[in-house]
Amino acid sequence: MQVTLQSHATRKERADATREAILCEAEHVFAFVGFQAARLEDIADAVGIRRPSLLHHFTTKKKLYDAVEQRIFDDMSAASAARTAETGDCTAKLLAHLDAWLDFFVERPSAARILQRLVADTAVRQGNPVEFSYVVLDDMERTLACGINEGVFRPISTMMFINAVAGGILFYICNSSQVGERRNYEPSNPADLGQFRSLLHKLARTAVLD
Repeated sequence: MQVTLQSHATRKERADATREAILCEAEHVFAFVGFQAARLEDIADAVGIRRPSLLHHFTTKKKLYDAVEQRIFDDMSAASAARTAETGDCTAKLLAHLDAWLDFFVERPSAARILQRLVADTAVRQGNPVEFSYVVLDDMERTLACGINEGVFRPISTMMFINAVAGGILFYICNSSQVGERRNYEPSNPADLGQFRSLLHKLARTAVLD
């Protein structure tokens, strides 16, 4: 009986590891070629499995894409929660929230590219545009409400703040090698990152403080 249970646990661990590997490789493929052009065969090859094995975990390309997108937004939410947990001051909490998003995308540029594709191509998420992104939108809404309710921030729409301030994070990550050789930069370079973070904080303060 013990051997059977151990064998079952080992199979589950292998299955979980394979599923995680599929999600990681799928994120890279969807980021760089988009949903329509992505091929399950290419994702399976990158993982080192065959297409039928991939379909055992995700029965359609759409279900795989949904899982990738949900994973990105859940991880974003977890990152911002961890960064803001010990922050009491509303302004500091807002800046920490933005820092969490910035550092998340610096570490996972493929996630930033997928979000840019979602903004540009609405076909993938026709039925419910915020099916998975609602979690990070709600997070930012609560952070802004903290300052507004305490009279520290001026009233501001969550989406106007995200569009005008936080949205620049995606361009910072995705535009680094798209503006000509003499203008290229490295998002993870401490000097470039520090310069952008400083500007991001200034924009945020200007947007919410009187």
